Amino acid sequence: MTAAEPSPLSERETAVLAMERRSWPGPGAKERAIRERLELSPTRYYQLLNALLDDPRALAHDPVTVNRLRRVRAAREARR
Repeated sequence: MTAAEPSPLSERETAVLAMERRSWPGPGAKERAIRERLELSPTRYYQLLNALLDDPRALAHDPVTVNRLRRVRAAREARR
């Protein structure tokens, strides 16, 4: 990695994106998985996720998921 290359995503950042790729069976399952697997509160998880959506490294790592979540976020903001 040269000085011009951005650092790769951390394990936690890639795990957050992986959580967002999954579908969840019912209410509470995702939040439970966030606490158990990532050892994060759901609030902190969503703070990290929101920051990742603006990170070009995340877009390069998983463009389908990041673009889908950006569309969801934009639609939510437009309703406000």
